Amino acid sequence: MARDYIEINDIPKGFENRVRQNLSFKTGKFVWRCRFTTALDPSTINSENLYVESETGVRMSTKFNYNDVTNEIELEPLEPYAQNTDYFLHITTRVKSRGGQKLKEPVQLKFRL
Repeated sequence: MARDYIEINDIPKGFENRVRQNLSFKTGKFVWRCRFTTALDPSTINSENLYVESETGVRMSTKFNYNDVTNEIELEPLEPYAQNTDYFLHITTRVKSRGGQKLKEPVQLKFRL
């Protein structure tokens, strides 16, 4: 039987209270919303700086949508996730604010469908 939620297996230290699920059903194409505290430089929002990869290291094709009002990036897969497979969401330090500041350290979040 399919689960209603993804399983988040590993949350980086310091992000425990920032990672939440808000799903009512599962489509196999879970969209990540990453909220930042400041406006971002849109030129740094790309598949080299934010990506999802499978446990075998294969990057998924994704599309991005940046909302500059809420400072949220939506990362949507263009292909469905496989069941019972570990995936990793990566946000690198190359994502920068409009002022040129970058994340202090990269974020990697492990999850499973």
